[in-house]
Amino acid sequence: MNLDKILYNKEFTRDELVFLLSLEGDDMKKLLDRALEVKLQEIGNEVYLRGLIEYSNVCVKSCLYCGVRSKNMNFKRYTVTDEEVLDCARMAMDLNYGSLAIQSGERSDKAFTDKVTYLLKEIKKLSYGKLGVTLSCGEQSPEVYKEWFEAGAHRYLLRLESTNEDLYYKIHPKDETHDFQTRIKALNSLVSIGYQAGTGVMIGLPFQTTEILADDLLYFKKLNVAMVGMGPFIPHPETPLYEFRDKIPSDRVRLGMTLKMIACLRLLMPKINMVAATADQTISPNGREDAVMAGANIIMPNLTPAKYREQYMIYPNKANVSDKPQDCHDSLDERLKRINHKVGYNKWGDSKAFSENKG
Repeated sequence: MNLDKILYNKEFTRDELVFLLSLEGDDMKKLLDRALEVKLQEIGNEVYLRGLIEYSNVCVKSCLYCGVRSKNMNFKRYTVTDEEVLDCARMAMDLNYGSLAIQSGERSDKAFTDKVTYLLKEIKKLSYGKLGVTLSCGEQSPEVYKEWFEAGAHRYLLRLESTNEDLYYKIHPKDETHDFQTRIKALNSLVSIGYQAGTGVMIGLPFQTTEILADDLLYFKKLNVAMVGMGPFIPHPETPLYEFRDKIPSDRVRLGMTLKMIACLRLLMPKINMVAATADQTISPNGREDAVMAGANIIMPNLTPAKYREQYMIYPNKANVSDKPQDCHDSLDERLKRINHKVGYNKWGDSKAFSENKG
């Protein structure tokens, strides 16, 4: 295949994506450079911040890779109080972040869904509608998604972790609580309600192939998502999938594949939002900056109260757990300047792809 020609394609076949994802060395650098060029042309050099609130680690699911799975009894469960959530929202405003991201373990009981509705309304009230809100609270009924949308959430991230059904069931139990088709339907529901819907996958899983990753990219394109969050798989010792840790690539290879996935998706969907994940920085000190230079344009600095952070360990040794919000803010500003990017302060940073499709 002719790399120099493929890099300027508007559409990509599965074989072409597999080819791009297999690049190494100077050829990989060409891919990353082209993705950065496309990003700068299409959406510019602003990076938008979502102040992250890890709202609760209470979860009814027992995904085989996740440290907060319901069957892991070796840590304390928590839920951030209402006032603490609102304090985080005030802090986001003080730091001039345009948006919040509220993430939690998966629950769908009425006490939980009503509480999220209440918090959304309170956040909108205290910020006079200025703070955008992204939710990542798992599978819910269409009615709950609609209620949250009307209460003020306008973006929703529901990661699939793999769009390949066989691989999905290698990393999740096969039961009513972990049903692949239910998750697909939930994602479709988010799109139909009008959310800026997002999804994503882990990269470097046991049993994952380059072909599966190429299919993930094509699925994102088919669904026409507004945002994607992808990051390297980091095995947690208190999960069943840890047994297969010898089948995962090295940190270097997983980060490299993550960067190639971000770059390919930037070429495939030039105007969507993409997250530079904390997992990138966990396995490499400059991982988040590398992701930004590969095409990502969203970072989620952690605003969760310090006393809870050690308990939200979906994977071990997570970066920035001890960072103070103001220090993180100052550090991000400086680190992004070094790579010729800037923070889009006081902006929601909505997906340009979504805005144009809506228009």
